[in-house]
Amino acid sequence: MPAYVLVGAQWGDEGKGKIVDYLAAQTDLVVRYAGGNNAGHTVINQMGTFSLHLVPSGIFHPETTCIIGNGVVLDPAVFLAEISDLRSRGVDVSRVFISDRAHVIMPYHILLDQLEESAKGGLAIGTTGKGVGPAYMDKTARVGIRAGELLDPISLKPRLQQVIQYKNSILTKIYNSESFDLESVFTQCVEWGKQLKEFLRPTELLLQQAIARGKSILIEGAQGTLLDLDHGTYPYVTSSSSSVAGISGGLGIPPRDVSAVIGVFKAYCTRVGSGPIPTEMPTDIGVDIRERAWEYGTTTGRARRIGWFDAVVGRYSSRINGFTSAVLTRLDVLDGMPTVRICVGYKINGEIVEHFPSTTTLFEQCEPIYEDMDGWNEPTAGVTQLSQLPKEAMRYVKRLEELIECPIRLISTGPNREETIHIEPLF
Repeated sequence: MPAYVLVGAQWGDEGKGKIVDYLAAQTDLVVRYAGGNNAGHTVINQMGTFSLHLVPSGIFHPETTCIIGNGVVLDPAVFLAEISDLRSRGVDVSRVFISDRAHVIMPYHILLDQLEESAKGGLAIGTTGKGVGPAYMDKTARVGIRAGELLDPISLKPRLQQVIQYKNSILTKIYNSESFDLESVFTQCVEWGKQLKEFLRPTELLLQQAIARGKSILIEGAQGTLLDLDHGTYPYVTSSSSSVAGISGGLGIPPRDVSAVIGVFKAYCTRVGSGPIPTEMPTDIGVDIRERAWEYGTTTGRARRIGWFDAVVGRYSSRINGFTSAVLTRLDVLDGMPTVRICVGYKINGEIVEHFPSTTTLFEQCEPIYEDMDGWNEPTAGVTQLSQLPKEAMRYVKRLEELIECPIRLISTGPNREETIHIEPLF
């Protein structure tokens, strides 16, 4: 069987973790292809509530293999802590594998990330400070350390010595910070190698073999399309290809093996960190939704900014990724609102535009054009059948389908697995 992809359609935080957990029962492998522990997926099931940052959300299904692909940057300390927590709570982690080609987030990456953000002051991007961006920079500059290299200390040390000498120059001369000790970092790397050895594999081969044997693969996105390095709201983006474009490079499987691309949309918009969000709600409404839905970052705990559904962004995302179907989450958060708004276009200097601008400068000038729809008083929270939705909520869903040019086949009405309306098969 081919592979299926689940991609965030907005600025991340769309509720992908719950959806992957829900769909993983139908798949043999769940695979992560981009990002690092700057992503966070919250999963609630019969075992409890879990916050995952690196381990794929399919881990709670005993027959599902979970793979972290080469396109991910891995913080070994975070991964090992996550594995330890899962083990302590009775979760089998023997089915988790990491690509030996995945790049490692080193201690100097984390410090540089934080120092660089601090130095930017009011122009800061709003990164998580986890070292993800600097790790990808080193990958591109060909001075990164791959996970597989941690198993070969003799070859690793001279490489590490060269990199640390360069990083220490930046830390001491530009940021007036303390330098890193080579021996301390090297010792840490050797220890990481010992602890990671059981998880490291040539995962591109595992995936290619699984496809050849007819196994089903669910590919799990991190962040969202509007944070994609190429297609997002640059420069307020992440450092990897979080759209469908990152899959082949991040996993080592060809595009022909992907047969469905599923977009996950929240029933409204949220964004963490800096950057424009044209439909940002008035403070009172935004605060109410934030508290009702507990819209705080899984990774950082930062309050998310809240906006009405932006159909211009949604349609752009649908076209960029080629969504074959969509999932709508958090519909229940809008319960009880007298009016729900949808942005159907923008005005820029009085001119109406219906496409997503390519520059942040233009995007910041966008004045949303809204279409108002009647809200609903009957609760949708916990609903599991389409026939149980209030007619106003159903109209809202249908209107979103028209605007994003993609059928919505799954609706999440709460954080638990069973709080789901499965309209049609996604794949």
